[in-house]
Amino acid sequence: MTITPLGIDPAQCFIGGDWIVPMGADTLDLINPSDGSTLCAIARGQAEDIDRAVAAAEAALDGDWGRATAVERGRVLARIGALVLENIEELARLEALDVGKPLTQARADVIALARYMEFYAGAADKLHGATIPYLDGYTVYTLREPHGVTGHIIPWNYPMQIIGRSVGAALAVGNSCVLKPAEEACLTALAFAELAHRAGLPAGALNVVPGIGAEAGAALSAHQGVQHMSFTGSVGVGKLIQTAAAQNVVPVTLELGGKSPQLVFDDADVDAALPFLVNAGIQNAGQTCSASSRILVHRSRYDEVVSKMAARYGALRAGPAMDDLEVGPLVSARQREIVEGFIAKGGDLEVAGQGQIVADAPTGGSYVAPTLFAGVTPDHTLAQDEIFGPVQVVIPFEDEAQAVQIANGTAFGLVASVWSDSGARQMRLAKRLRAGQVFINNYGAGGGVELPFGGTGLSGHGREKGFEALYGFTALKTVAAYHGGTE
Repeated sequence: MTITPLGIDPAQCFIGGDWIVPMGADTLDLINPSDGSTLCAIARGQAEDIDRAVAAAEAALDGDWGRATAVERGRVLARIGALVLENIEELARLEALDVGKPLTQARADVIALARYMEFYAGAADKLHGATIPYLDGYTVYTLREPHGVTGHIIPWNYPMQIIGRSVGAALAVGNSCVLKPAEEACLTALAFAELAHRAGLPAGALNVVPGIGAEAGAALSAHQGVQHMSFTGSVGVGKLIQTAAAQNVVPVTLELGGKSPQLVFDDADVDAALPFLVNAGIQNAGQTCSASSRILVHRSRYDEVVSKMAARYGALRAGPAMDDLEVGPLVSARQREIVEGFIAKGGDLEVAGQGQIVADAPTGGSYVAPTLFAGVTPDHTLAQDEIFGPVQVVIPFEDEAQAVQIANGTAFGLVASVWSDSGARQMRLAKRLRAGQVFINNYGAGGGVELPFGGTGLSGHGREKGFEALYGFTALKTVAAYHGGTE
């Protein structure tokens, strides 16, 4: 199959406003997870290509992009967002083929990318400094300035959304960006670069170098010309990136894994909660950092919740992305093997519910049947480790104190949800749960482009999304002007 996203050859890098062949002219095969076929060849960028991309980004800061006003930056981002929406079907098709997610979910990601561009377009000229009362004879104020060249390494599960929330925010405040997409899924990143170019983003403001993490990714995170790194992905790789960036004393935003719980209390509206309990675990085949893989249920409602979740699981179907079923394939055969390994570790547990792989699913696809485990103890591997697949566990608790203990009893702290009609309990748990986001009687709040997102512990640090992300992509400067006191 030949894939040319928006007419672009994916075997090239986008550097300095031009499509160029990587220095070694090497390529990688991009695999369709729905059937195991080769979609196309993509560029295998090297350290030399990262050097060229960083040089182009530095030149952009010395040129038109560095001189652009906040209003002008916002207008460019708005045009990018409009072009994204104009190409929604092409982008959704690329994402579905590349990642394996059902078309409906891929379209939602395109809309989210456009919304990020719209949000940061509107925010670009609204990032203000402050005046500080000080000694007589002084006027003191603060400025928020771009770091300079920012590096972005994004994962394969949500390429478009993560481009929006990291690259969009970085560009809004005047940084220039070097983006290294995941080698498993980079087509929409390349398509985005082309759309940004067509929208009038100056040459060098955004550069995209596909390649292997250990080559292009390592070169980017250790590059002395990069002033800020943003990474979304695994804990292990996040540690490597932070270590590399530390050698240059460069700040890093890390959004890593999660083992996010939903807490269902005895006074919860279980029927209202049910779609959230299941969908938050199986969306994108469970390949979501904020996936709700642990369902904690009060003992008095435990059997009811397990029974109702099991019924929903029985109706789930996994199949090719283009069939637009509830669950698509995992991104790769390797990821399927990892998830199957976790399921095997649950051999001593009760399989309360399980979906099915459709009969006509291609044999070369990376499919796993969605699986729900009951009778799980809080210390079990399936309740502690991030699985990154369509697998959930249901754990009973006796009271609020035990619920909080179990919820906080992993190394992660990304998202949590509370299902209860008690306003007092809602407020108590919002404070006590260790998570960057806590949802009350919902989960995810519809994606929430405006809502700051990030975690604690092994879930990382720093915040993306919303206005808060703009602070992370800027450095604060204090100006103290002495003009003399009253004569």
